[in-house]
Amino acid sequence: MRTTLLKVFFLSIAIFGFAAVFAVKAQNITTKPVWRAHWIESNFEEDKTVRPAQYFRKVFTNKRKIKAAIAYITAHGMYEAQLNGKRVGDAYLTPGWTSYKKRLQYQAYDVTPLVIKGENSIGVTVGNGWYRGAIGWGDNTNRWGTKSGLLFQMEITFSDGTKATIGSDGTWKSGLGNIQYNEIYHGETIDHRLAKKDWALPGYDDSAWSAVKVASYDNSNLVPTINEPVKKHETFKPVKIFTTPKGEKLIDFGQNMVGWVIVKAKGAAGDHISIQHAEVLDKEGNFYTTNLRSAKATANYILSGDGEEVFEPHFTFYGFRYIKVEGYPGELLPENFTAVTLYSDMAPAGTLSCSNPLLNQLQHNIAWGQRGNFLDVPTDCPQRDERLGWTGDAQAFFRTATFNFNVKNFFTKWLKDVAADQRADGAIPHVIPDVLNSDGGATGWADVSTIIPWQMYEVYGDKQVLIDQYASMKAWVGYMENHTNVNGLFAYGDHFGDWLSFKPGNDAGSDAITDKYEIAQCFFAHSTQLLINTAKVLNKPDDVTKYESLLKRIKDAYNKEYVTGSGRLMSNTQTAYVLALQFDMLPDGEARIKAAQYLAGNIGKYNNHLTTGFLGTPYLCHVLSRFGYNDLAYTLLLQDTFPSWLYPVKMGATTIWERWDGIKPDGSFQNPEMNSFNHYAYGAIGDWMYQNIAGIQAAEPGYKKIVIKPIIGGKLTWAEGTYDCPFGKISSKWKITGNKLTMDVTIPQNTTADIYVPDAAGKNYKMYTVKGGTYQYSR
Repeated sequence: MRTTLLKVFFLSIAIFGFAAVFAVKAQNITTKPVWRAHWIESNFEEDKTVRPAQYFRKVFTNKRKIKAAIAYITAHGMYEAQLNGKRVGDAYLTPGWTSYKKRLQYQAYDVTPLVIKGENSIGVTVGNGWYRGAIGWGDNTNRWGTKSGLLFQMEITFSDGTKATIGSDGTWKSGLGNIQYNEIYHGETIDHRLAKKDWALPGYDDSAWSAVKVASYDNSNLVPTINEPVKKHETFKPVKIFTTPKGEKLIDFGQNMVGWVIVKAKGAAGDHISIQHAEVLDKEGNFYTTNLRSAKATANYILSGDGEEVFEPHFTFYGFRYIKVEGYPGELLPENFTAVTLYSDMAPAGTLSCSNPLLNQLQHNIAWGQRGNFLDVPTDCPQRDERLGWTGDAQAFFRTATFNFNVKNFFTKWLKDVAADQRADGAIPHVIPDVLNSDGGATGWADVSTIIPWQMYEVYGDKQVLIDQYASMKAWVGYMENHTNVNGLFAYGDHFGDWLSFKPGNDAGSDAITDKYEIAQCFFAHSTQLLINTAKVLNKPDDVTKYESLLKRIKDAYNKEYVTGSGRLMSNTQTAYVLALQFDMLPDGEARIKAAQYLAGNIGKYNNHLTTGFLGTPYLCHVLSRFGYNDLAYTLLLQDTFPSWLYPVKMGATTIWERWDGIKPDGSFQNPEMNSFNHYAYGAIGDWMYQNIAGIQAAEPGYKKIVIKPIIGGKLTWAEGTYDCPFGKISSKWKITGNKLTMDVTIPQNTTADIYVPDAAGKNYKMYTVKGGTYQYSR
């Protein structure tokens, strides 16, 4: 339903520009505005392909002393705002990406320091963003709307206690500026010849600007921002500037990252600099962008000729390590190029290092894969024409993600969109926000709705996420239950299966392909178990009884259909055994022992290599350790030939690859239609590394009780890990010197811990129960 907004006294004139940055940050302001402002849009006839950024401005006069001023801003598209020529906030790509029809975030800023006595100006630039920019496949523009727009409201409290509201309305003006093109996949074009100098200041002459169009939208979808915004983080200078065999001028920043490059240049008016972005070079050392598919990933900068000029994008981002520079006026010098990273402003949570440099690089790659893909939503990849919130990738990696960064707010926000985009029949779309026309219901992907809420509760100890997501959890389990056949099997629908598992072919009689419905039955059981766990926490005994009965039927059907008389599984693969053991599908006792033996034997058949894909890999080493195969878990972890975690490391990777062999041993590439070099899913091994190399484990939700139990192996001589849990920092360090092992452990106050101290051979653990404090042990 559309609402009629109240008219109020609007004192404002605003214009957004890209001038000085003022350190006004988005605040944790809990008050919700009563929206009196109107949505405004430009009146320009737009080219359906180019669609430049829209500039909005209005001036207001302030004659009184101000006590406080709070600005609430959102947009259809992405916005950047200024007040009197100074940037409002230090966030980028705002208002972020959500399921806009159902949930559109606004940000709140304390702008008190920016409001002056006399004339003031507000300026906001709005780019296409996810809202109406190219996103997804096919006819991929205008997913949520055809027009970009702005909603701005500033609430001022004067020193005498009176108040005024300044907001967007029909008195604002709009114009065009130097951002002539902006698309997430394709990049940005900035023409400094078209820049409107000082357009964000009060004295700017906007007589040539056009009146805005006042639009009417139902604001019931507006929600406050609860997660950390995207911000700038690390910067990198070139490590190498060189010319390729093809004669291309390239800059190598040494790290695959997500963000953009700030460029300084001095030249003539009309000089055109083109910067393309790539993750890797081909085997001949030339620039390689085929794996970006249709994404142009190009920055185009046109000089005004007015001395030294600085260029950087505003409404796009790139996944890259290398850039190709064309048209630069002069020599490429390191001081003129700075790469800056962009990702959600999550607080760092953990650290992990050990005596093996390759494992340290693997941990580095895992963390950088998370940085690059945790950009407001957990994307699969940041470089090609995709960059979507794939649910399977997110659930596979979630537990590792919690060790590297505090992701509580990040996922709380995203899970609300999971529930918002869930279909009426309970199926979860493949990507969230949903841009694939509600395609969903894939096992291991849709189970994100149960797996992440429960793991969030385990990690952070806050049952609010279970309360918020319980209906969604039930709906997904209900979907699977409603689509079981007469034999009690969830053998329905299309599934991705063990995505990108190793496929060796059948020339040696081997096959690593796991039946998709066999996998589906395992995840059906797992989600049901997590629903039971949640019902117990939320004190819902009737649901506990109901779903315990369902779980028994699921497992009985699994054993009847997929387990042979000798205890082998129908799909005699690593993933089949891993899922059956991880989710307790088999009867306790001999059946599980046999399955673990079959798993170990299968690994041996592949010369101690894994063959698992997105669904089996997260649990592989956990299952091996659980059933007494710690040495084999270390063997897999340290394997450095394809397929393995360390193979990409030895090939020079600085992030996690989408495929085990994105670059083959001969330097050629895997299928460029799907070959990302920054794709975090296989980084899920980080969970095992933290919990078993450093030995940091949660024995109770929120780490109220902790277990420290490092596994000694892999010829490691030392390891240390830290983790900031809700109660404080946990630290676990061990070192072997000769035949002696020493351990140093710190446990936060208000917690207890069971510390298991092995001997130097990694055997014969002694257990100590302690309270918060610092402890040292030697054996």
